[in-house]
Amino acid sequence: MLLHIIARGKIGRSPEAELVERYLKRVTLPHKVTELPDRGGKLPPVSPGTVTVMLDEKGKQLTSMDFARRIEGWRDGGARECRFLIGAADGFDEAERSNADLLIAFGAMTWPHMMARAMLAEQLWRATSILANHPYHREG
Repeated sequence: MLLHIIARGKIGRSPEAELVERYLKRVTLPHKVTELPDRGGKLPPVSPGTVTVMLDEKGKQLTSMDFARRIEGWRDGGARECRFLIGAADGFDEAERSNADLLIAFGAMTWPHMMARAMLAEQLWRATSILANHPYHREG
């Protein structure tokens, strides 16, 4: 299953970009990042077997174990792609939210979208590590 981060905004060469790169190098599932401009630009077409996860302030707050188990369920259920959408500063509207399979939030606080990208990359690495049966120190 392809893990596909689709994010608004250009991360460029920044400390956040270094974090994203550091964690994505460790992700064991196929993955890619698509950047879109802050406004406009079209999402890549959705092919059959795609799960859409949107990072949104109205989303569920999952533990790392719960996040890993969701990814495992989609992977084992035959999903070909899991796309993670990160919006620009204004986030997503209700119509966009209604098209997502899952909304997740990294806490109740507002995070800059470039930090959210780094946090997502870290959680994807953590999830793939959990699914590879690496010991997880917070389990139990």
